[in-house]
Amino acid sequence: MERKKEAFGRLLQIMDDLREKCPWDRKQTMLSLRNLTIEETYELADAILKEDLEEVKEELGDLMLHMVFYAKIAEEKSAFDIADALHGVCEKLIHRHPHIYGDVTVQDEEDVKKNWEELKLKEGKKSVLSGVPASLPAMIKATRMQEKTAQVGFEWQEIDDVYKKVEEELAELKEARITENQEKIEEEFGDVLFALINYGRFLNVEPETALEKINKKFKRRFEYIESKAPKALKDMSLDEMDALWNEAKEIEHNS
Repeated sequence: MERKKEAFGRLLQIMDDLREKCPWDRKQTMLSLRNLTIEETYELADAILKEDLEEVKEELGDLMLHMVFYAKIAEEKSAFDIADALHGVCEKLIHRHPHIYGDVTVQDEEDVKKNWEELKLKEGKKSVLSGVPASLPAMIKATRMQEKTAQVGFEWQEIDDVYKKVEEELAELKEARITENQEKIEEEFGDVLFALINYGRFLNVEPETALEKINKKFKRRFEYIESKAPKALKDMSLDEMDALWNEAKEIEHNS
């Protein structure tokens, strides 16, 4: 514990030094740091997908720096400091874990999630969806909304019913395509995605992670096509490119 406290204290001291002496660090505001923080968060997400713990360690440090940076700016404005932020989250965790710090009994993680959402409403939240950030990527946002509404019972009970909903939405998309009404097609396509995300939850598949893994696989295989192409891609037929795609696929399966 002392080693951890020492490391955190060292970061706080360096932040004080940078804010006082470095022209770039002095110039930063919460708004100017925002996009950089988003970038750092995605870099951490990439490292997690790669299961590269050394890179995870580095990216965690970068994100921790940003958290300390925001707190330092707030302290300069006499709004709060890092201790206030940390004590705040500690109090929230204690309050929302009455099965650990109180006399509430839970059976499993689902009970914990339900208690969490109920406590948030008692704290003054107007909706179970109020904690879902508006700026979240759409797929993650859909997942979080479905998870939260499930905690209050707005949820299919059987996975077969969820799949039937996917089939229903696909049929409606097919009908919309016939009408050639682009607005309706877009709406029905969105319904299909939303239903598939819900089905993914029932399969214990995290949709954003699953899609990103497919993105990476597609990138690997297409780059193989580019590296092995005997001529310019624009001069190749789809069958020729598909043959190289299958080569890449075979190599991956045998590796």
